[in-house]
This record gives sequence, C-alpha cells and structure tokens, in this order.
Amino acid sequence: MGLSVTAYLVLATLGGWLALTRLTNRPRPGWVRSLHIAVGVILVSLVLLLLSIGIIGTLGEYGSLGHSYHLPAGLTVVTLVLLSAWSAARIDVSRPWARRLHVGINGILFVALATVTFTGWQVVQKYLP
Repeated sequence: MGLSVTAYLVLATLGGWLALTRLTNRPRPGWVRSLHIAVGVILVSLVLLLLSIGIIGTLGEYGSLGHSYHLPAGLTVVTLVLLSAWSAARIDVSRPWARRLHVGINGILFVALATVTFTGWQVVQKYLP
C-alpha cells in the first residue's frame, strides 16, 4: 500500500508540473508526460494487485469478505483509480472535460487513499497478533 501512496504522490507532483507548464506556456521536457503515464500504469497495476491479494487472502483466511470498512474503502479506491485512468486516456484538446474530470477524480482519490490506509491499519491491528 505504501508503494501505491508513493506512486500517487509522484503522479500528483508530475501532474502539477504538467499543469504549471501548460498554464504558464513554458516548455516542458518530453519525459515528464511519459513518466506521468508510466507511473499511472504502475499505480493501476499496484491497486489491482492489492485488490486480488486482499480478496484471495481474506477468503483464504476467513472464508468470507466484509469484516470491516476496508472492503468498501478498497473498492472505492479501485473504482477511482480505474476512472482516473479512463479519463486520462480521454484527455485531448477536443475534450476539455476529460482533464477536469481526471483532476477532480484524483482529488477525491486522495481522501479515498487516506481512508483505505486507515482502515487497512485497523485490519492489521485487529487480525494480526
């Protein structure tokens, strides 16, 4: 989970850099956008990996899901990350709504990541000795 949060923070930094260069009409290195996309793909992969580990591990250990608020918090993060990736793929000059949607989703994702981190810590404290 820590790697996912780190990826999110890197994405926020790179996204801020992209926004700043766009708003100030400054040139930006070509690698910034490429790195932003690559880290985004990594975040999607990490979130899906964490989802599968969580579901398989919980079902294997307890035989059912839904023991805490961590499940809905995690599913919210997965949904937001996938929506963010979808909206990012739509960003284009002809679709200005896509950039606004992408940034808005990522703002909500910040709160969702904090929630899933907190609920995950509660799960660890509850189930591990």
